[in-house]
Amino acid sequence: MTTPHKSKIGENIKKYRKKNKMSQDILSKKANLAFHTVAKIETGATPNPTILTVKKIADALNVSLDDLMD
Repeated sequence: MTTPHKSKIGENIKKYRKKNKMSQDILSKKANLAFHTVAKIETGATPNPTILTVKKIADALNVSLDDLMD
């Protein structure tokens, strides 16, 4: 069984989400995104989300785009 390659963006989103004690469900609602969108980005199933999607997540997490893309 192989696991999908995690993207750095996905790893950073998960890190900041956990730091904010937020579930994927709450983050998706705060970012006005579908739950599966957040889940797929975090797991690496969507390794290159659009900049608009990343911006919505960054705003919901109160971090900069650079924080998530670094």
